[in-house]
Amino acid sequence: MSGSLNRTALSRLSPELRPEVDPAQLRTRVVHFGLGAFHRAHQAVYTEHASTRSGEDWGITAVAPRSAGTVQALREQDFLYSLTERRPDGNRTRIFGSVVGALAMGPDAKAIDALLADPDVTVVTLTVTEKGYHRSPLTGGLDTAAAPVAADLAADPDGPLTTVVGRLAAGLAARVRAGAPPISVVSCDNMADNGAALVRVVHDFVRASNWPDHAGLLDRMAEAVAFPSTVVDRIVPATSEADRGAAAAALGVRDRLAVTAEPYRQWVLEDSFAAARPPWERDGALFVPDVTPYQLTKLRLLNGSHSALAYLGLAAGLTTVAEAMASDWGERLVRALCAELAPTLPAGGPDPLGYADDLVVRFRNPAMRHRLQQIGTDGPLKVRERWLPALRELRARGARTPVLELAFAAWVLSAAPTSVHDLLGAVGAQDLAEDHAFIAAVTDRLPALRAGRVEI
Repeated sequence: MSGSLNRTALSRLSPELRPEVDPAQLRTRVVHFGLGAFHRAHQAVYTEHASTRSGEDWGITAVAPRSAGTVQALREQDFLYSLTERRPDGNRTRIFGSVVGALAMGPDAKAIDALLADPDVTVVTLTVTEKGYHRSPLTGGLDTAAAPVAADLAADPDGPLTTVVGRLAAGLAARVRAGAPPISVVSCDNMADNGAALVRVVHDFVRASNWPDHAGLLDRMAEAVAFPSTVVDRIVPATSEADRGAAAAALGVRDRLAVTAEPYRQWVLEDSFAAARPPWERDGALFVPDVTPYQLTKLRLLNGSHSALAYLGLAAGLTTVAEAMASDWGERLVRALCAELAPTLPAGGPDPLGYADDLVVRFRNPAMRHRLQQIGTDGPLKVRERWLPALRELRARGARTPVLELAFAAWVLSAAPTSVHDLLGAVGAQDLAEDHAFIAAVTDRLPALRAGRVEI
């Protein structure tokens, strides 16, 4: 072991471990909100490869909404980090250098606004999870009564704000006022119609602000700011100390920000950008007129199966997705859920049965150690996105929904010893809370799950 990862250390490493791009040749042209592992394993990878293959200087400055520690660690490592692909035939580790700056959303408010107003910055991306949008479960718009949102609306927009929506709205407003060129703001979070969801909460923030020019700002933002929808896909487990140790052994230097991921990755983007963007298609990204078929397939089949595996696996006393898939029910669950949900998917996307085949292979990967507890966090938000719309559609058709009923029962068990009726009401599903046949079916599943049995 010879010290920590930084640019000085790169020269001592073998070429196959170094970034494909020279970080010194990049400049900030993309601002990203959300400094988590998923961004470093997905959008930052696509951006580095796009820069390498095009010769263009697309660098990223990442903004951490909360984690000042990650910002400091990135700065100390000259913004470098490693990614290890967990492959069945052996891990592969490489350093990435497309991130060229890191800011903390509170302390660095002025620097963030300056970048958002910079004409050279033409793309903003976000991975802030569903809860980062502060959407009302009843309207889908911005929940202006939520304490963090209300505080930001009352605060000086030039000062620190606590929500990404507030900081983004204030920065875009400053950009529009300055007459800077158009910009595209790209949600990379797992939500149906994520572009439409993002534009709505940003516009709702501006509309609810006390800014004297907010009406004019909305008109100009409608012309100058695009919000393409996207679908992102790559399984990125939380990094463990063992992962960091393995990365250090592979590199010969310590990397405090090591991330791991499965080999598979996908990015589908709505082809409606307002300004220059990285040529991500050179790394396999797909630009389409409408991402909805891909989005719903991923959201309902992959994310929906992930949540089902998480809650059922936890009920059975298991720890990881691979353990759940090695059980006598794991593969049957994934295939049965995909078959049950397939009728709710629009034409034009991946074949649901073929997609299920791919999911089985991906979830079984023995090198992955994706913890069920991690997948099961933020249950109400994920259930609302991943299960409820399809469940409503299927039950309206009179279709049977045994696999969703089983998954719901496992979620009820993990959430708290409360009634199914009350839990559905708490997630904005009052219609389903009045579906007595559904509640009875879910309730009937609970005794077996309490005993640790998964019966499909």
